Amino acid sequence: MIREYFRIAIKNLRTRSMRSWLTVLGVVIGIFLVISLISLSEGVKQSIMGELDMMGGNLIMVFPGSESDMMTAMIGGAMLKDRDMEAIRRAPGVDVAFGLLRSVQVARHSENVENILLLSFPFSTGMDVLREDMGWDVVEGRLPHPGRREIIVGNLVPKDVFSGISAGDEITVKGNKFTVAGIMRSLGVRDRDLAVFMDQDDFRNVTGIREGSYFAMARVAEGYDTESVERSITYALEDTRVRGKGEDSPSFSVLSSDTVSDMVENIMGVLQIAVFAFASISIIVGGIGITNTMYTSVRERTREIGILKAVGAKRKHITSIFLVESGIIGLIGGVGGVVLGVALAKGVEFYLGSEGMFPIKAHVSPSLVIFGLGFSFLVGCVSGFLPARRASRMQPVDALRYD
Repeated sequence: MIREYFRIAIKNLRTRSMRSWLTVLGVVIGIFLVISLISLSEGVKQSIMGELDMMGGNLIMVFPGSESDMMTAMIGGAMLKDRDMEAIRRAPGVDVAFGLLRSVQVARHSENVENILLLSFPFSTGMDVLREDMGWDVVEGRLPHPGRREIIVGNLVPKDVFSGISAGDEITVKGNKFTVAGIMRSLGVRDRDLAVFMDQDDFRNVTGIREGSYFAMARVAEGYDTESVERSITYALEDTRVRGKGEDSPSFSVLSSDTVSDMVENIMGVLQIAVFAFASISIIVGGIGITNTMYTSVRERTREIGILKAVGAKRKHITSIFLVESGIIGLIGGVGGVVLGVALAKGVEFYLGSEGMFPIKAHVSPSLVIFGLGFSFLVGCVSGFLPARRASRMQPVDALRYD
């Protein structure tokens, strides 16, 4: 019986192909937005969370501005001043503290010239922290030594940036030659695996950035707990930081890795809900289009409905025919929306990955695809329910008389 319902539904959709495809288009747009935006937002979330998960529980990060500016700071915005860094280092309970900087620069290796993401920190103080607390290591060569104009490159640089580069090769950045000390083990975050890591003194000479850091990282000394050190850093910064005139909010944020992880997860969760709500508007519009199409179909097929009832079709049979038809419209729209949404998400991933600015990996999970298809089918069925009920309640005599 169900197979017969599908046969009838497909036949009717083919008969009114232009109207059916226009109706399908409304659903395609809605599902397309849901799949593309949610997969990209989930990719951003996982990229940030993956980076934070590498941090040990005894690490504290300091960002310029309030907590709401944290995302801006992570990709390069306001900066901590040098006096802020000194205050952090002097705070009780701080073992080691250092600032981090980033910039996109043009680099040359052999005959290849590419834009590279240049990340820097002081090798003398930061390398041990990153190696011991974040698991940094090399798969080729060794870790660099400070003061020797040495760099390390991310795991994907030999594959996606400078093909075949290896330890001992040279890279030229703005006329300055640097030796590749080693190739990093994958850090699990694409933008880090595509980056080149440089000692901060060399970085400042190359880029001309003489002062400040985009954010700072501090390691808690043995015998201190993270919360108390957070407070001591906050007090130290408050003593040295000069507030802007009329500024009410703190001009810095002191956060442990666990706090940042919870914050990012909450922010991205709210963002994904907003994205879904926005995309749902398009799906609702598509559902209204299905309802309108099915009402028109019921009116055009009134005599057919009367014949079916005259030969013994019951209400549930008529209802099922129209529900299957509207569900198929929704499902076809869902398939189109999923395909286009995945294509856009992967296109954005490829573009950002090739540009190397803030690359993310679009997260297209099987559950998201199944959700998109199931949701579109459900929207189709719900949208076709009222027209189907109207068709099922027609009286055979009145339907056969309809002209």
